[in-house]
Amino acid sequence: MYLGNSRVCILIVCGCLGYFGPILGQTNPKILRVPVVGTIEMGLAPFIERSIEDARVMGAAAVILDIDTPGGRVDAAEQIVDAISDSEVPVFAFVNRRAFSAGALISLATERIYMRPGSVMGAVTPVDGSGTKASEKIVSAMRSEMRSLAEAHDLDPEIAEAMVDESLAIPNVIEEGKLLTLTVEEAVSLNYALEVEDMAALLNDLELGDAEVLTAELNWAENLVRFFSNPLVAPFLLSLGFLGLMIEIRTPTFGLAGGAGLIALSLFFGSNVILGLAGLEDLLLFVAGILFLGIETLVIPGFGVFGILGIVGILGGVYMSMLGNLPGPEEISRGGVVLASTMVLVLLMLWAMIKYLPKNVRLYRSGIFLGTQEDRSKGYESAETREDLVGLEGVSLTDLRPSGFAMFGQERLDVVSESEFIEEGTSVRIVSAEGSRHIVRTVESEN
Repeated sequence: MYLGNSRVCILIVCGCLGYFGPILGQTNPKILRVPVVGTIEMGLAPFIERSIEDARVMGAAAVILDIDTPGGRVDAAEQIVDAISDSEVPVFAFVNRRAFSAGALISLATERIYMRPGSVMGAVTPVDGSGTKASEKIVSAMRSEMRSLAEAHDLDPEIAEAMVDESLAIPNVIEEGKLLTLTVEEAVSLNYALEVEDMAALLNDLELGDAEVLTAELNWAENLVRFFSNPLVAPFLLSLGFLGLMIEIRTPTFGLAGGAGLIALSLFFGSNVILGLAGLEDLLLFVAGILFLGIETLVIPGFGVFGILGIVGILGGVYMSMLGNLPGPEEISRGGVVLASTMVLVLLMLWAMIKYLPKNVRLYRSGIFLGTQEDRSKGYESAETREDLVGLEGVSLTDLRPSGFAMFGQERLDVVSESEFIEEGTSVRIVSAEGSRHIVRTVESEN
């Protein structure tokens, strides 16, 4: 009876597990949505690289790049393209309004491009900060990269090249002299994209309609790095760094100004190193510039070769740290603007310090700044005034013309004649004492 009941229990349990097991063990696949919004800059590349790695770790079924960008840095886009190409998780592009320039390059690197109604993609010609077309060398490199990506995904490579170079003409698509930018309808007809209404329709096309969609977000460290590398923030960091070092050079000990300067420069160079803009050679050039300028200021008088080398090293190190490995015309001009803004801020801060800080009452009282005059009660006196000497008679040891020496008892003093020339050996009397200055006249003149 016992064995029979045991078999019945085992059969019931196995039956329940066989019926409910698939339901209990079933989990919805995960999709990671990564927003690619706004200007593409170097701070975005590490974020997308981390997001793709997170998707791999969590076992995501796919990564969706939600793209709405006017473009940006070419080197940042190429770093993102490399991350997409190396990804173990399928990556898809969802053009959510626009994918211009670097955005089109990133889209073309994905497994498939989806576009919502009213979206556009293209206009990949590299330009500088003023909107002028880049050199043929840069345009040729971008054209080849777009063609290579198109061929890797079995797309018409001429369409990709026409997005970069307006000199190319494609029958029934684009005429010579015009840069290709695809609408949704054109992209679909050319087999470059699929049209979907929204993200849900995209997931249904991937047969992942029941997937859990997670959105990647910047962490606090990535936000800080992007903030400190911002072209609007960088000039202030550099200005504080330069001013701190300049003040520290003129003070005998290392203090608050030097510490603040080092922190500001560390934030500037550190953020650019993390983003891949600055390298060790840039930092070494900057440090060498500081050393040369220190030698010129502290060791060698005047301004010469070391001073010039120091200025060139500092400015060159700062400028190169903002360019990266493949700077385009826009990055080159942006670096120049940041450097020029830094110099203007440094000059304005120096002018303000010279003009207003010496007038600060608290700084004057603390002794950091000296006043234009000092009272005897507060100032420094070279010797104590000896009023007890007034009236003493002595003999001049030298001719007084008008200064010299005289002996008063056993004490030899520096003296100054009140008016006339006094010969050696003449009897003199001290008529006043002012610190180390003792004024005398002849005894005969008093009689």
